[in-house]
Amino acid sequence: MKTLLILRHAKSSWDDPGLRDHDRPLNRRGKRDAPRMGRLIADRDLIPDRIVSSTAVRARTTAALAAAEFDHDVEIETTRDLYGAHPDGYIEVAEERGGAAERLMVVGHNPGITALVSRLTGVVEYMPTAALAIVELDIEDWSELGRAGEGRLAAFWRPKALPS
Repeated sequence: MKTLLILRHAKSSWDDPGLRDHDRPLNRRGKRDAPRMGRLIADRDLIPDRIVSSTAVRARTTAALAAAEFDHDVEIETTRDLYGAHPDGYIEVAEERGGAAERLMVVGHNPGITALVSRLTGVVEYMPTAALAIVELDIEDWSELGRAGEGRLAAFWRPKALPS
């Protein structure tokens, strides 16, 4: 049994129209929500063994702010393969980089992240910014993810639904 935590990047800023999309930072709400989701992960005893994030500034920052709420360091690996990825791209990254992790967290973007949750669970659940889906998978190794049967959506949280 493996657990995949799927976190969409927190709310990004559009204040600087000259920035490339890849370089957009988090806005104030994003800087507030990312640590809240990290605290939720820690409080629910769901701290991942490994985190793989898109290289986009908003995704990397979300991953770092969430991980800062954990009681121990978790390595954050970045890959451009998750920037603009479709579900197959997320699955390939998890298969290649999941390693020995029992719990793996991926941090990325829509529409791929919403489609990934649907593909892995059969549940259509829109992933707003900083939303977190927990998917339990009946696999022994991450290399089996693309061939796995339907996983179970064990939990789903939106930052707006959390207490302040």
